[in-house]
Amino acid sequence: MADRTIEREIRVEAAPEVVYEVISSPEHLREWWPDDADLEPVAGATGTVSFGEKPDGKVVSLTVIEADPPRRFAFRWDYPDGETATEANSLLVTFDLVAAGTGTVLRFAETGFDQASDAQYRDHINGWNYFLPRLVPYVDRLVSAP
Repeated sequence: MADRTIEREIRVEAAPEVVYEVISSPEHLREWWPDDADLEPVAGATGTVSFGEKPDGKVVSLTVIEADPPRRFAFRWDYPDGETATEANSLLVTFDLVAAGTGTVLRFAETGFDQASDAQYRDHINGWNYFLPRLVPYVDRLVSAP
């Protein structure tokens, strides 16, 4: 399968600086995406995101590829334990943030599915279809909190 990519674009009613924190900081990520996150949002840093309860949950390694606040945050993930993330063994997730009036347009892409199974590709489509829409109400609550 050639060039299977997941792409989404959503508008968030908050400044790019706020949205950047929400997509890159573990304490914010936990509120809309994984059950747990352990990472430093710095290029080259490695960490994990976890889904589900221990001991049956899934822990997924990630490597931050680009951290350019408040414009871009990108990481490689879903590669075998003990290996270094490469183009050949991982998926690349990119969040691009563009100021739009008083808000931000978030452009999301996940690439690297060329060697992935159809089931993995569908699983990621379903996952992002569930998780990305959770980001907007979380940011709304965050910016409206006293």
